[in-house]
Amino acid sequence: MLKFRNFGAIGALLDEYEKAIDELNNLISGISADELVKVVDSKTKDSNCVSIQSILTHVEQACYNYIIEMRISLGEQCDYSGKVYRNSCEDYSRALCLAFQSNEIFIADYPNLILEEHDESKKIKVRWGQKYDFEQLFEHAIVHILRHRRQIHRFLLKIRS
Repeated sequence: MLKFRNFGAIGALLDEYEKAIDELNNLISGISADELVKVVDSKTKDSNCVSIQSILTHVEQACYNYIIEMRISLGEQCDYSGKVYRNSCEDYSRALCLAFQSNEIFIADYPNLILEEHDESKKIKVRWGQKYDFEQLFEHAIVHILRHRRQIHRFLLKIRS
């Protein structure tokens, strides 16, 4: 059951982020160990997108790294998260829930965070070169999960057909 946080816009973003993770976890709940590691797209040049395992590893890493980008923009010294390949979808599900908690911790650490920034010079320049304010980076993080959930769904259709 969906819960609603009472933190205005940031509460809505956290609710939607958690919902995206829940939907992904529901999708992967019945995936076997063989399906997890099966190479589905051998033609892609993106090593993050060859198997369900590679996608989930990438999604988990990105969940942490979005928050790290935000923390660095606020002057913290942080190391980026590395890739951790897991052997089961149950392990990924637990890991994704923990990754989401890093968002809640971030908001608790910065309760007066201003989400919108119109001054381009004050936006967060992320490692891949784009600039975001906090709201845009949270929205990007949510859609990132949705896009990869869709990709995993399509992989499952290929595997199971």
